[in-house]
Amino acid sequence: MRLHSVGIVVALKAEADAFTAQASRPECLVPLAEGCGLLLSGMGPGAARKAAQNLVDAGAQALATFGVAGALEPGLRSGTLLCPQRILDESGRVYTADPAWRDRLQQRLTLAALPMITDATLLSLPEPLSTATAKMAAQSRYAATAVDMESAAVAAVAADRGLPFVALRSIIDERDDMLPEALQAAIDPWGRPRPLKLIATLVHHPWLLARLPGLSSRMGKAVRALRAAAAAAGAGLGLPGQG
Repeated sequence: MRLHSVGIVVALKAEADAFTAQASRPECLVPLAEGCGLLLSGMGPGAARKAAQNLVDAGAQALATFGVAGALEPGLRSGTLLCPQRILDESGRVYTADPAWRDRLQQRLTLAALPMITDATLLSLPEPLSTATAKMAAQSRYAATAVDMESAAVAAVAADRGLPFVALRSIIDERDDMLPEALQAAIDPWGRPRPLKLIATLVHHPWLLARLPGLSSRMGKAVRALRAAAAAAGAGLGLPGQG
C-alpha cells in the first residue's frame, strides 16, 4: 500500500494494540484512516530507524513515534502523557518536534482532559535504564524529562528527509522504579513474553514474582492512557491538514 500522510512507528505490540484494533505483525505495515500507516518495529534505535525509512519509502509525508517512556524526573506518574518539544540522542544531538503539529496534538489531548505535561525533553538511548540510579544520572547529564529507545532515531530520519516529526509518549516506569534485567530478558523485541524463558527466570529468581503485579499495573496505566490519547488524536495524531 501507499501512504500519503503520517507514518507511525511503535516498538511494542501493546503500543500498536493501543493505537488500533487492527492486527499488527512485526515489520508489517498496518493501514490506518486518512492515508496514515503504522509499523511495529521492535525495540531500539536500529529497528526504529529501519521502520521509519520503510514508512517514508511507502509514501509517508510525516513521521511520529507512539508508545511508552520511562520517567527521569521525580513525581512523574505512570499514565502521564507527554508530547516533547525536544528529542535528544545519547550523543546530545537535538531534534525538535514540529511546532504546529505538536500544538494541535496537545490541544486535542487537553480537550479530552487527559493527564499531560506540556514542556518536556525526551531522551532516547540504545539501552533501557533499569535502576533509579541510572535514571538520576541520565537526568542530571541531559536535563531530560523522560527516556525511550526509538524517538531520536525516527526524528533523525524525518530530519534527513525534510519531514515533520512528533512524538507521543505515556509514562510507564516512574523514576524510582527498578526494571529487573532478568525479566527484560524474558520478553522478545516486540515486548511479547517468551513463555519458557519467563518460567525459567521465575524459577531461578522467585523473588521476581512479587514485582509482577506492580509492573503489570504500571503497564496497564500507560496503555490505557495511550488508548485514550489515540482516540482523542485520530489516525494522523492531529497533523494539520488532517481531519
